Amino acid sequence: MMPAQGLDWAGLMRVGLHQLRLRPAEFWALTPAELAIMLGEGVSAARPMGRSRFEALLARFPDRADGSERTNQ
Repeated sequence: MMPAQGLDWAGLMRVGLHQLRLRPAEFWALTPAELAIMLGEGVSAARPMGRSRFEALLARFPDRADGSERTNQ
């Protein structure tokens, strides 16, 4: 088993303090999730819906002919 890799604190601080222009107190107050969002991680995870997925959703949840809205039950 390989040892777990630690965080690149020097790299994270360089990006946070220089690129993002955070003050040290602001950098250290961030949660890892907040820092990841600021660095753009996870942005590409949300892909646009393709035609086949859209068609599958239409088949699963068709519009009602009378125009009424669906209620959660």
